[in-house]
Amino acid sequence: MATNIIVSYDNTENDRDALALGRRLRDAGANVSLAYVRHIQLEAADREALEESDAQSLLAEGAELLGDTDVPRHVVIDASTGEGLLALAEREGADLVVFGSDYRTATGSVQPGNSARRMLDGGRTAVAIAPAGFRDNTTDLATIGFIPSAGDSSAEDTARSLAARTGAVVIRDDSRTPDLLVVGSRPEARDGHVLISAAAEYAIETSGCPVVVVPHARALTFAPTPAPTQTQTRVN
Repeated sequence: MATNIIVSYDNTENDRDALALGRRLRDAGANVSLAYVRHIQLEAADREALEESDAQSLLAEGAELLGDTDVPRHVVIDASTGEGLLALAEREGADLVVFGSDYRTATGSVQPGNSARRMLDGGRTAVAIAPAGFRDNTTDLATIGFIPSAGDSSAEDTARSLAARTGAVVIRDDSRTPDLLVVGSRPEARDGHVLISAAAEYAIETSGCPVVVVPHARALTFAPTPAPTQTQTRVN
């Protein structure tokens, strides 16, 4: 089964970084959708309709940048972006939510914003964070690193599954910066929940590459594309 991911998108530059990472994961076999969180529902029907239309237009622009105008899109209304995305992820059965870095982050650095941090603290969905400026990065995912959690192979299993789809090499050499880093949750985290240590947080913020944090005891699977079956006719 393919990994289902939601890209948090609000048309900021850093969320375009998230789109770029979402595109890489889509090309590795993941199913992608876009989400935008509005923070209030207006009482006046005409103003509410306008706000909803603007939100849909914003996501349509994101779909164009993603290169897939048919990508599923979600407009969520919640006072908290993080809580709204958590609820959406659970409702849609998403495996991973992709964020850009905080808006103040220097180019090439990774800094989780408030919404990502909310999901990193006990959420039940894997979290990916793109470095600032990743939208301009054209480098292939040639190397994938991982930081395991004691007694839990989820980070390594995720790294190897993604590497198998992209042709990347899995590395454990801390002196090399990988093209993507997979981080496991703390050993004391409940199964299926995300919880990172201070050391893992430091590794994320100094990684300089996209980061995927997986829940405890729940690896992401990037399933291989099924081989086409031979048929006598082709139906369009």
